[in-house]
Amino acid sequence: MVTEKELYIVLTDTGTLFTRLIKQVTGAPLNHASLALDPRLNEVYSFGRKNVRNPFFGGFVRENIRHPFFRQAECAIYKCTVSTDAYLRIARRINEMRRSPERYKYHLLGLFGVLFDKPIESKDAYFCSQFVASVFEQAGFPLVGKPACLVTPEDLSKSPYLQLVYRGNMHDFSEQHAG
Repeated sequence: MVTEKELYIVLTDTGTLFTRLIKQVTGAPLNHASLALDPRLNEVYSFGRKNVRNPFFGGFVRENIRHPFFRQAECAIYKCTVSTDAYLRIARRINEMRRSPERYKYHLLGLFGVLFDKPIESKDAYFCSQFVASVFEQAGFPLVGKPACLVTPEDLSKSPYLQLVYRGNMHDFSEQHAG
């Protein structure tokens, strides 16, 4: 008997200068992607700011969606049902990254690769949607039909494997799902 587990993809727009610039280029409403291991979004991981006040120091992060940084963020939360085996592979990969977060860097150059549709890969460096796509890909469950280094948050939102469960303000979601 194959059992299934759920993972959650969280797309946000925090309204920062960086996300406003990305929004101007992409035209997409939500430009940051994160991966949550639970429906209340207590365990959320991504590649982004290591310090919310400093946009120039980024890497692998555990995000706190209840932090004031996310208070005004607009979001879309998607559920993805995977086999227990795929879930465990993804959770193991995240735990590997959690044990050595200093090893992983933010892949700013990779964003230019997306802009020009030219894959730019760098060992142990990711941007947010590349991280989400790559952990699924490495678990044998690719979400979209393109290399992870070219995947955008908008691509993730169009994945046939994702089901929208919430769209709106992150603070409102947090209030409804406290815990």
